[in-house]
This record gives sequence, structure tokens and C-alpha cells, in this order.
Amino acid sequence: MVLAELGGSIARALRRMGDATVVDERVLADCLNEISRALLQADVRFATVRDLQAGVRSAANLGALAAGTNKRRVIQQAVVGELCRALHPGSSPPFAPAKGKPSVVMFVGLQGSGKTTTCTKYANHHRRKGFSPALVCADTFRAGAFDQLKQNATKAKIPFYGSYTESDPVKIAVDGVEKFRKEKYDLIIVDTSGRHKQEAALFEEMRQLSEATKPDLVIFVMDGSIGQAAFDQAQAFKQSAPVGAVIVTKMDGHAKGGGALSAVAATKSPVIFIGTGEHIDDFEVFDVKPFVNRLLGMGDLSGLMNKIKDVVTADHQQPDELLQKLTQGAFTLRVMYQMFESLLKMGPLGQVFSMLPGFSAELMPKGKEKEGQAKIKRYMTMMDSMTDEELDSTNTKLLNESRITRIARGSGRHLRDVRDMLEEHKRIAKVWSKIKPPKPFNNNRKPKPDTYIQQILQALPPNMVNQMGGMAGLQTVVKQLNSNKRA
Repeated sequence: MVLAELGGSIARALRRMGDATVVDERVLADCLNEISRALLQADVRFATVRDLQAGVRSAANLGALAAGTNKRRVIQQAVVGELCRALHPGSSPPFAPAKGKPSVVMFVGLQGSGKTTTCTKYANHHRRKGFSPALVCADTFRAGAFDQLKQNATKAKIPFYGSYTESDPVKIAVDGVEKFRKEKYDLIIVDTSGRHKQEAALFEEMRQLSEATKPDLVIFVMDGSIGQAAFDQAQAFKQSAPVGAVIVTKMDGHAKGGGALSAVAATKSPVIFIGTGEHIDDFEVFDVKPFVNRLLGMGDLSGLMNKIKDVVTADHQQPDELLQKLTQGAFTLRVMYQMFESLLKMGPLGQVFSMLPGFSAELMPKGKEKEGQAKIKRYMTMMDSMTDEELDSTNTKLLNESRITRIARGSGRHLRDVRDMLEEHKRIAKVWSKIKPPKPFNNNRKPKPDTYIQQILQALPPNMVNQMGGMAGLQTVVKQLNSNKRA
């Protein structure tokens, strides 16, 4: 993700400031100059960068700090605070759909911004949250629009409506919304026509569709690669249509993504999601504080716990069951398979990585991320060629040379690939064998969480423990898990 490069540049500037022997006005000026260069290269508006510099100087105010104050921490907090302010629209949150209550969401935007793909991503995101979404294609201007929506919706297993013969987009939209209302779908998404530029015909069609379908929310989809030009585009749409929220797409492939986000925020339009790739899971909720924390490698534990909760709930599996499987001393190949399945369902690995404190999406660039996912899928393909006995066995000697040869042939892989997978299983099993489950699991006595955390600390590599914040960091993870289970 190109935005990770921006985050990496800002994080490096803060680290260099932290490494200085004495933190004074000169060190602060050097740090701010480096951050400003990184922001301007990302096409952030000059006025925004100037305001950010002034805001950090005002918040840090080194001359007024008491003796013994940690100046490095004060400056870091000031930078994070000003970045959040630059990306926050300052307006109230937009309408949020509710389960079981029919809602109509209309997507608008220019042609080529990724509107049709984003409709499916939005529908898929809510489907995973327990909604019953449906798609309506009211784009009669672009040839192939209905075919594209149909293909995306079929792949995501989401119902859709459109017409090859009807040329009136208003009639298609009204018929589609009416059909899905009768069928009790609680989130009806209407995809509208785009144009090559902002023109009167586009805004007139939007107005007619809005009057006919009476949407609860109008979402403007905007191409993130246009950078600070997003300010004028978002402003024009906001003045001409009742836009309630913005989704910025193509944030993975262009250096101007940060500029687009800050430009949209300057128009006081709330960004609710960002598109980070072509695949259906390359879609992130945009929440300013966690986004900035992840960008700078500070992690987003609450976001990570929500992802884990969503995956576990989708699998109809209780967190305690999963924990028992991982810690009961029999880490079989089947348990590893289930672990890999859950990991893949959590979305792109780079996203998950950036949620761990001390890590950053920059540590797993797009190429490496795909490589990691491909490796996991290869391992799962090899395990698909195993028998139940081999998957559930705790006997490491069971998989002899003839069995390994059979697995390699059955999965179409080399013998060394199967051996690599078995070595990986041994390595992960060794880590989990050091973690003993809190006893007892089944009666009312509560296990001491600190004992369990100490076992995890001993099992993990020391450098990872330090990056996660040691004992305090892991206690935060456990608290998040407990609060998610009660929710």
C-alpha cells in the first residue's frame, strides 16, 4: 500500500527525533520539516501542511514544559493529534444502516472511480456483519455496467437486479428497490451512472433518482489518485447532491492517497471507507484515530479484536473452543488448517499486520503480502490431500516418506514443499506447546489472566514481545478480547 510509505516516512522522522540526545527547538524544526516533505510528496494541500506544523508547535510548546517532562512523547502525541485533525471532517457521523430495518443507500460518482466494484465491496462488508444486502444496477449510461455488477454480485453471493432492455434508470431503481423491500432485504444498494466529468446531465439524473428512491444515505465514490484535486470534486458534489458520506478508492496504487483524504476532510465530508485494492476484501472502515495509529506503526488492537470476533462468529465457533484447540497440547495439522482458514478470512495480511503494535503495513508490501497468502494456500492444498488420520494424528512419525510422496503427488507439489509445510507445523506447535490453558476451563473459578499472559510472553520471540508492548500490551489484548465476548 503506497500510503504505508507516507506512514513509514513520518514514523522515521519521529524515531530520529527520539534518538536525539537533547530535544530542543532545532530538533523539533528538523522533525517537522521532514514530516512536511513527506506530506507534500503525498500531494497533501499546502494549507493543511502549514496548519499541521503550526498546530504541532503550539501543542508541543517546548519552552513552557516543566522540567522532567518527556518531550519526545509530547511531540509524538502532538503529531498524531494534528494528523487526526487534518483527516477529520469535524462533521457528525453519517447515517448507519440497522439490521432488520430496510435502508436504501445510493452510490454516486464520476465514471472510472470504481463505483460499481465499491458497491459490491460495501454490500459484502455488511453481509459479513449479519445484514441481508441486495444490489440494484441503475447505470444505463455505461455499456457493460450491469454485466460487471452481475459478475461481482454473483461472486460475492449477493442478490442483484437490473435490466438489459429498460433504458430509464429511474424506473429500474424504483422497481429494484420495491422488489427487494418486498423480499425483506435490509440493505438495498443502488448503483447509478457516472460521467467523464461533472456535468448538468449527471446531477439532474442523480436528483431524479434521489427523489424516486428516497435513499437514507447518498455515498460519493471518489478516485484517490487525483490527490488534492479531490477538494474541488467533493465540494461540487456536496453542493449539487445530498451527499452524506464519501468512499475514497484506489488507495493502494498511488502516492496521492493522503492528499485525497485530507482534501475531502477539508470539505467537511466524512470518509467512511477506503478501497485498498481490486479484490473484494480490499476494503477498510475509515476511522481517523486507528487509521493514523496503524499508519505510524502504533497498531489498532480494537480493530484487530473486532476482526477476530467477526471471523469466529462467522464460523459459529466460540472463542473458548478455539483457545482450547490451540492450547490443549495437541496442535494437529487440522488445527493449523483451521488457523490458516481464519487468518485468510480476516482479510489482506498487510491489513492484519498493521493492526499489531510495533508493526506497519510497510513491513509487508503488496508483493510480499500476496506471497504470504499464496504460501498459506499452498499449505492448505497439501493438507487437503491428507487423510483424516494424518490430519488428526499427534504422532510425528506417522508421516513417513511414502505418505509424503503421496501427498505431494495428490496436491501437485514438490516433496520439499510438503516437508517445508511439516516443518512449519512443528515450529508453530512448539510455540503453542509452551502455552498452558488456564485451569479449569469448565467450572466457575476464574483463571488468573496474568499467569496466562506470562506463558504467552515466554512462548513468543523477545523482539515480537517488545514490539507488542510487553506485559502491558498483551494485557490490553486480553481486555479487548473479554470486552468483545461480552458485547
